Amino acid sequence: MKKIIAIAVLFISSIGFSQIKVLETVPVEKLGRVNNSFYVQKIGDEYTFFYTTSPSEGEESSLKAFTFKNIDNAYQSLYKIMSGGFTASPLNDVKLELPNNYVWLHYIVSSDKTNVQFMVTNKESNITNISEPLSKEQVEKLFQKS
Repeated sequence: MKKIIAIAVLFISSIGFSQIKVLETVPVEKLGRVNNSFYVQKIGDEYTFFYTTSPSEGEESSLKAFTFKNIDNAYQSLYKIMSGGFTASPLNDVKLELPNNYVWLHYIVSSDKTNVQFMVTNKESNITNISEPLSKEQVEKLFQKS
């Protein structure tokens, strides 16, 4: 009987003072991917764009990201803005404001081909990162439109 009471006391005390707590998680959805340089993932209603930076003098390329919530269908709006920039005349950069970053869509025309780069500036640190260029076909693949 003493053993049963001792085991019950230990069991109850371990439940009350447990160090491990199980939290509810939201599944991560992998969306479009272009090589290993660009990909998009969705967690709940947040979209995160991961991109490889262009290597600069003395530095190697690295993986960076920016995130935004899909309020008012922002994900599809970004696709429309990016794809519309390829046919715009004149070609102008587009500046977007996100909660933590400013994102410029920088369009480059070279030998009858237009590419776009992300130029992402963190609002707090004012550090700007520039992505590798993307073609229109790669943008469609990133947004799973092809």
